[in-house]
Amino acid sequence: MYRRIVIKLGTSVLTGGTPHFDQAHMVELARQCAHLVKQGKEIILCSSGAIAAGRERLNFPSLPPTITSKQLLAAVGQSRLMLLWERFFEIYAIHVGQILLTRSDVQDRRRFLNARDTVQALLEHGIVPIFNENDAVATEEIKVGDNDNLSALVAILAEADLLLLLTDQPGLFTADPRVNPNAQLIPEVQTIDETLRALAGGSVSGLGVGGMATKLQAADAARRAGTDVIIAAGQAPDVILRAAGGEPIGTRFPALETPLENRKRWIYAGPKANGRLFVDAGAERALLANGRSLLPAGITQIEGVFQRGDTVSIRNAAGKELARGITRYGSDELRRIAGRHSDLIAAELGYTYGPAAVHRNDMIVVGSG
Repeated sequence: MYRRIVIKLGTSVLTGGTPHFDQAHMVELARQCAHLVKQGKEIILCSSGAIAAGRERLNFPSLPPTITSKQLLAAVGQSRLMLLWERFFEIYAIHVGQILLTRSDVQDRRRFLNARDTVQALLEHGIVPIFNENDAVATEEIKVGDNDNLSALVAILAEADLLLLLTDQPGLFTADPRVNPNAQLIPEVQTIDETLRALAGGSVSGLGVGGMATKLQAADAARRAGTDVIIAAGQAPDVILRAAGGEPIGTRFPALETPLENRKRWIYAGPKANGRLFVDAGAERALLANGRSLLPAGITQIEGVFQRGDTVSIRNAAGKELARGITRYGSDELRRIAGRHSDLIAAELGYTYGPAAVHRNDMIVVGSG
């Protein structure tokens, strides 16, 4: 049912609520992910646990409750956490790749695009990206603050179909199930309002920084970007496989619109085009008839000054607008590679952001030629 899935694993899921990692359960989670990868699904993990891993690795030292102490633990624990994931996925012949983010990485357009391109490259090679917040260097000013909201940013960045938030609770309830035996699981949420937020509680285990409130924040952000969200118990049998297959489990938050509709609306109605790219007849046919990306070889003229990540208007030789999209290269770069084969980009620029000047996934056709 879903093709690209971001899975957020809370510290409590990885430890079972104890001070130690439940490595047997981590292997089971890796098995489910591997099964989906073998089916052609694209899996991205957002894994908590670096600070907990640091505490365990250093035999639970007594440290003052400061940011520096957390950074110390994260610096020690992040490599340990990745070692575990690498070892467990290796059982199923799957490679993993680490990506550490801070809020500034997703707020800066160029860094956002670089992170997105890295994710795409990893997925194209069958590698599972594993995200975590860069706690070893992050300060309060640049921290996302919790991995629930980080996973929502990752889902938006990756244009995921599903964000699966695995936690120590089966989902969102009508009341706190820890104190109210009559609390009922809410299977689906259409509207996130203040009444719903009032139902959210804090972290049960005390090991992580996220509670149900941050999961609601993450769900609201991701669904507005076109991603379905499910909150479910990380210990439930085959929870990843069941959620990925569309089986009712936990609490589901349907996307407000599809990722493609959301992206196209933003491209067309969002930022004004900062530049114009004129293309030859071959590129025009490729765009309109074949749904292809715009390659530098088909560009005949560039107008305006723009940066990588800006919106540009794509026009034919007569000046008629054919499409609008997000450019992967700035105007200065495109002037150097226009009319040239994509294989020559790296030689000309000394680097490459891929073969396309404007990728078909970042483009909306607005004219028929």
